[in-house]
Amino acid sequence: MSVTLHWFLPTSGDSRTIVERFHANKSQGPAAQRPADLGYLAQVARAAEHLGFEGVLTPTGTWCEDAWLTTAALIRETSRLKFLVAFRPGVISPTLAAQMAGTFQRLSGGRVLLNIVTGGDEVEQRRFGDWNDHDARYARTDEFLSIVRGVWSGKPFDFTGDHLRVEGATTLAAPDPEPPVYFGGSSDAALRVAARHADVYLTWGEPPAQVAEKIEKVRALAGGRPLRFGVRLHTIARDTSAEAWAEAQKMLDALSPAQIAAAQAQLAASESVGQQRMVALHGGRAGTTARDLEIHPHLWAGVGLVRGGAGTVMVGSHAEIADLIEEYHAVGVSEFVLSGYPHLEEAYWVGEGVRPELVRRGQLSA
Repeated sequence: MSVTLHWFLPTSGDSRTIVERFHANKSQGPAAQRPADLGYLAQVARAAEHLGFEGVLTPTGTWCEDAWLTTAALIRETSRLKFLVAFRPGVISPTLAAQMAGTFQRLSGGRVLLNIVTGGDEVEQRRFGDWNDHDARYARTDEFLSIVRGVWSGKPFDFTGDHLRVEGATTLAAPDPEPPVYFGGSSDAALRVAARHADVYLTWGEPPAQVAEKIEKVRALAGGRPLRFGVRLHTIARDTSAEAWAEAQKMLDALSPAQIAAAQAQLAASESVGQQRMVALHGGRAGTTARDLEIHPHLWAGVGLVRGGAGTVMVGSHAEIADLIEEYHAVGVSEFVLSGYPHLEEAYWVGEGVRPELVRRGQLSA
């Protein structure tokens, strides 16, 4: 199976560094932050399509714009690009979600992918009015996806569970084709849901050996049900390895000890097993140089010092990043959801540098 490359829509804004700072002088000049307005997001989406990415992930949460509305507004800005819409099953009716996905599929000509985010941050969940604990959230997600699939059957669907109940659930028409379901999570509860419902199991960018262990667990739980595997990573791709690591060093140098300490205190409180695994990769220690946070050849844990979620970065020349992608591919990963700062410029580094290298190696079609 060849690899598939996706990109990312920065719907909380974009910048030249991991956290908002200034372009050149940290005490003077205009901020480097780019607002997540429709014009800029359209630039990123059109660039991703032009560069050959399959789709773009749009995140979910109170810290970013709504994924459904943002991606719907971008349908007419693109013609081929798919939209990996992230949303939380605990804050929307499963019948409504099935209807929205079906409508999006028809209006876009079959270009919606669904990223189910159960949620691992108790504080964030309560902002949405969700007071369930970790395992209860995953049990509800299991029921949610059972209902969504039932609604898509095209016949009135009844379901009674511990968390959700519907009677005669149906929509105007079943989506054709059904949108693939992308699902992530590292806890035992999450792996069981992935094994039962996911078309693509997503993990954050742990080293390949750790990713391989997760893949084997999900495959065993799936009991022969076919599914694909993907990884979520940032990139710093440059013409040479030295240029890439110099860029990583600039990002590290822009972080203050206070920023790192504040972020790590917040991340330590997360219920997410996946988030704790990200934190364990660097242990909250910045080191002196970027290379001090190299946790596997050309895999850098620097982003995770100050940002939640995906905290690792593929750093290197185009060939070196292609090598690392092939390492992940060898353990079963076929889909790569990538991003970088700023997202518009980094899309070109990957699309014009790494992608042709993968095509040359036969990992991607031209």
